[in-house]
Amino acid sequence: MTVRMTPFALMEKLISFPTVSRDTNIPLIDWVAEYLTSHGIESYRYIDPDQPKHALFAHVGPWEEGAIVLSGHTDVVPVDGQPWETDPFRVVEKDGKYYGRGTCDMKGFDALAIWALVEAHHGGVKRPLQIALSFDEEVGCTGAPPMIEAMQPVLPKGSAVIVGEPSTMQAVTGHKGGTGFNTHVVGFEVHSSLLHTGVNAIMAGAKLIEWANEMNTENFARKPSDLAAMFDPPFTTVHVGMIEGGTAHNITAKDCKFAMDFRVVPGEDKNAWGMAYLKKVGEVEKQMQAVVADTRIEVTPRFDVPALQPENDGEAETLVRQITGDNASHKVSYGTEAGQFQEAGYSAVICGPGDIAQAHQPNEFIEVAQFNAGHDFMRKLVERLQH
Repeated sequence: MTVRMTPFALMEKLISFPTVSRDTNIPLIDWVAEYLTSHGIESYRYIDPDQPKHALFAHVGPWEEGAIVLSGHTDVVPVDGQPWETDPFRVVEKDGKYYGRGTCDMKGFDALAIWALVEAHHGGVKRPLQIALSFDEEVGCTGAPPMIEAMQPVLPKGSAVIVGEPSTMQAVTGHKGGTGFNTHVVGFEVHSSLLHTGVNAIMAGAKLIEWANEMNTENFARKPSDLAAMFDPPFTTVHVGMIEGGTAHNITAKDCKFAMDFRVVPGEDKNAWGMAYLKKVGEVEKQMQAVVADTRIEVTPRFDVPALQPENDGEAETLVRQITGDNASHKVSYGTEAGQFQEAGYSAVICGPGDIAQAHQPNEFIEVAQFNAGHDFMRKLVERLQH
């Protein structure tokens, strides 16, 4: 008889795969597919045509529409340069916590979802259950949309999606949208003593970054809408987190590269923010070309994540609240695949074990009590689907 692995054993196995977002996740997906097959569950894949990454989705129960979908991502952020006290790709239990990269964000939930799928299959359910495991969430939720599209002609469409990002098992019904742009400022090199004859790409790029500062100041001062007031902070934020460029201290920089990212409150048009940025780029580029015509600013889309809009009596929210007993209002400022599922016609909610404050951190952990709470949630979910 094929062994039914415990949620903890499943989490241990998933974390042993170092699926850092820059690397492949195929070995993990292969293992999940084999494990499901061993239990008589057929799984399906979306295969990325441009990189060695796969998404996986599966269905158990009656072959009909209306499934509950458990959605998680398989990629994790890098551990490079972080002062880990344990092996990040091995689960270590200590002081009531499970340490390891992805325990919180979000292989802990993935393990629970796989466990629930197998239990639902063996126990029998009257309403179907599905899982959807994506990739490249950590680089802008770019792997979920093609996966969601690939699911449509293969599986009966689900109706309610639970995205298991860490929310301390609370029902999160709204999050900000996001959009971002890779920006490459191409200047003209001269000796810095003659800087007026060249174009310093870094200093030109600084004008765009200062524009981001100005937008944040204006947004902070503006009275938020009722919907925006639910978020922390209650306004759209504009951010640059990394920058590179330049050759030497005494040469005007030929290149400057950075990403300009927007986290947009629901009710505001993220495309309008993108257009505002492109307008500012045009102004700075015109200034550059007035000095040296053969200079430019190249802007390419980096990611585009729709907001999760609060639903009126949404099916996913109602289900999670019935199981958890949580009736409070929760909104978050990070983006997830929930908005993408919602955009594709699903009711969606965020609910998963762990605290987002631990995500991406050195010595990432999930509290044992939180993991157990997630397990209890899945048991109750499977029981509901059986009746």
